[in-house]
Amino acid sequence: MRVMNTLKAKVVNGRLVVDEPTELPEGTVLDLVVADSDDDLSEEERNALHAALAEAWESARAGNVRPVEEFVKEWGRSR
Repeated sequence: MRVMNTLKAKVVNGRLVVDEPTELPEGTVLDLVVADSDDDLSEEERNALHAALAEAWESARAGNVRPVEEFVKEWGRSR
């Protein structure tokens, strides 16, 4: 399955305008969601979050995963 990158649009005269290339077929219907950028993260915190997420993704792609049931059991014992 191919992952779609985010498309950015802007409102012009009450219409959404997307000016980015796409490989989506003609007639594709998209659900657009307004991005909520109103969080309390500093730029440093956001960069650290993105780095941690990228590291976690690479770890998962490398096969360093375990069943969620195992994690939940361990987490429950540590509480």
